[in-house]
Amino acid sequence: MKATYFKKASALAVAVLLSSATFAQTNTATVEGTSILGPTTDYRTWSIGVNAGVLNQSNIFGFNRAGFDKLNHNVGYSAYVKKQISPSFGLKAQYMGGKVGGVNEDASGTEISEFETKMPWSAALSGEFTFANTNWRFFNSIIKPYFAFGIGALNFETSTFVGETKTTAESQTKLYVPVDAGFKFAVARGINIDLGYQLNWANQNFDGVTGDQYKNDLFSYAHAGLEIALGDGNKPYLGNSNPVATMSAKYDELKAERDALIASNEQLKSEISTINENLADDDGDGVANKFDKCPDTPAGTKVDGSGCPLPELKNETKVIEKIVVTEEDKKVVDEAIKNLEFDLSKATIRPSSYESLNKVAALLIEKNFSLKLAGHTDNTGSLQLNLRLSKERAESVKAYLVSKGANASRIEATGYGPNQPIATNSTAEGRQQNRRVEFTLY
Repeated sequence: MKATYFKKASALAVAVLLSSATFAQTNTATVEGTSILGPTTDYRTWSIGVNAGVLNQSNIFGFNRAGFDKLNHNVGYSAYVKKQISPSFGLKAQYMGGKVGGVNEDASGTEISEFETKMPWSAALSGEFTFANTNWRFFNSIIKPYFAFGIGALNFETSTFVGETKTTAESQTKLYVPVDAGFKFAVARGINIDLGYQLNWANQNFDGVTGDQYKNDLFSYAHAGLEIALGDGNKPYLGNSNPVATMSAKYDELKAERDALIASNEQLKSEISTINENLADDDGDGVANKFDKCPDTPAGTKVDGSGCPLPELKNETKVIEKIVVTEEDKKVVDEAIKNLEFDLSKATIRPSSYESLNKVAALLIEKNFSLKLAGHTDNTGSLQLNLRLSKERAESVKAYLVSKGANASRIEATGYGPNQPIATNSTAEGRQQNRRVEFTLY
């Protein structure tokens, strides 16, 4: 009978363990927050527990030392205060009270036929291990198996019956050893339901039966109750947290970010390589390959804005003349600078700029001026992208002026990117001033 009871109890325990593992793996990080190996000040470490249950001399292992085969099931009660040292270990001070009794129906006339032991109080200090928080896969386990053992003092008063005669021994206090195991279910932030089974090894005479064969007495306490964390409710409870699991998850998150940065860096390298190729000037005629419609122009050949050779003039007479830039000329250029606009992040000139650029082209043709175009940007974005954009915008202005008849050989287009700011890049107004193309007549 006892063997069958033990098998059933063992099967039930295994089933609960398996279900708790499955449940815990699919419900992580839903009850408590946690931090990565943070100090204990980041957590609540104190808790209190209250329990009630059944006290008797039976147990799931079938031990029954003194022949009391008919057991009385009595109400027991307990409370404890616990200090959580780590996620998987804590120390608790426990109080327990109640009474234990049993009947020996086969007792002879001189044998004890019944006993009743009252326990006004007991006090024990135990170490409690929480197994769910030793598994790195579980962030915050919902179901937490635990095991505790300790040592304490048990105060009890035993009454025995021989036939109708009752004898009550003096109250005494002895050492006892509690061993507790069970499950805690996290039902709210810092609140656990506590279901456990406690075996207690008491000193001799607990059930009133003496003799070397009954040197130690054993009674059980099946209990249920609540464990409540104390302290700041905004902090997680250390007993419900698993920092090692969180650290593992954080590692995966950082690794994913690193891989994304590496992929982005490779893409940026490819884009910069393409930009450098577009800005190259293989034939050295002053026009980038991207805008050069006549590649491989011989060195020293005068070209227009598209990189094509200009018609040669026979019997050309070189006249050296003094170049004079008047205030009116400067106003034409200043007006062009003021009205010059491009599409956002592109080198495409907007039509609103054509009229003032036409005046600059006419001025260049009329007075045979030389013109230096210097493109500038603010510091938003990468240096390579800004160098490319400033160069392309200067080249676009040059190409437009040449298309209106200006001499390409007298126009120089350079891009400086963000390297020559005229205002601070810390404000929107300053960045607007830095995004410009400067015109210099000479």
